[in-house]
Amino acid sequence: MTQHQSKFAPQLKVSATYMRGGTSKGVFFNLSDLPPKLQAPGSLRDNFLLRVIGSPDPYAKQTDGMGGATSSTSKIVILSNSEQPDHDVDYLFGQVSIDRPFVDWSGNCGNLTAAVGAFAIANHLVDECKVPKDGVAEVKIWQANIKKTIVAHVPVINGQVQETGDFELDGVTFPAAEVKVEFMDPAASGSNMFPTGNVVDQLRVPEIGDLKVTMINAGIPTIFVDAAAIGYTGTELQDDVNNDASSLLRLEKIRAYGALKMGLIDQLSEAESRQHTPKLAFVAPASTYIASSGKKVNGQDIDLVVRAMSMGLLHHAMMGTAAVAIATASAIPGTVVNEACGGGVREQVVFGHPSGTLTVSGQAKKSGNEWKAIKAGMSRSARVLMEGAVRVPDEGFS
Repeated sequence: MTQHQSKFAPQLKVSATYMRGGTSKGVFFNLSDLPPKLQAPGSLRDNFLLRVIGSPDPYAKQTDGMGGATSSTSKIVILSNSEQPDHDVDYLFGQVSIDRPFVDWSGNCGNLTAAVGAFAIANHLVDECKVPKDGVAEVKIWQANIKKTIVAHVPVINGQVQETGDFELDGVTFPAAEVKVEFMDPAASGSNMFPTGNVVDQLRVPEIGDLKVTMINAGIPTIFVDAAAIGYTGTELQDDVNNDASSLLRLEKIRAYGALKMGLIDQLSEAESRQHTPKLAFVAPASTYIASSGKKVNGQDIDLVVRAMSMGLLHHAMMGTAAVAIATASAIPGTVVNEACGGGVREQVVFGHPSGTLTVSGQAKKSGNEWKAIKAGMSRSARVLMEGAVRVPDEGFS
């Protein structure tokens, strides 16, 4: 070997599974399969995960990694036997920045949650006595990022996870088996679900004005604003927003000021390094539009339309955690979301997003002067795309 060749590290091989969950996909790891140095959180593990996904990439393509160059496909999941009583698996989620050396651990991915139960069963993280030969396995998940319980109902045939089926999910091309997911007590622990104490607020954004918003921390911290107030109809597709740089800057400015008012950051500049949370979504009453697939969404079949921003761009469908926020906010009279639905008390809504529609359920109750979220639910699907091992240059990881 020449002196020049000896300067370069060999490839490190680590067991991994590439999975789709809902309208997202990511690289899943069993914590025990990671090299010992990477089993604890920290910069070394973050650097390893960045390399796995192919970030940071100034070309924004993630060609030299497993990422798909969108917020929906630049994700990492680490699972382990649960350390929590009466839970099966601990679920840690990392949203990997595409163009910056940053992994955001501040929130959950609701879409990938649908794949957690399947991975946990297949990798023996769930006690075998809980997995029926034929039926539905109830997997109790501890979401370590937000410290909440999620229950996934995973179909099983002949003792194995059933992945194929006829359940269709808008935003996913092919049908698969339905996985019902329940987010228990989805509001942030130890604080008001509405950080300001109000179901609606006036958010003052310089050069934009005063905006009527609902800021809620259920599923994921989310800022809801009326679409018309910021110049939208709520029926926009990705190109309508993402190809307009000035609009993206304006939306990010609203998100940053909302994050400040929600108490998630202390200074506006911190929003830049906290792209995953809070989310910004704009809502409008139901109307007819053509989804990105070319499918017609009839306004009479839905309760409202919602568009949500993820990592600085309009999401192609809807983040699962934002869907939890939509479900919860729709159940509470007076919120921006509830008003877009037509008001009143409701426990289920059907909303339109860029790829089609989604039905979500939410329950909330008022205790004293505060609203409490009981649970939110939705159906997703999940599937293993590839399993084996990822390889990255061993830059001190092993």
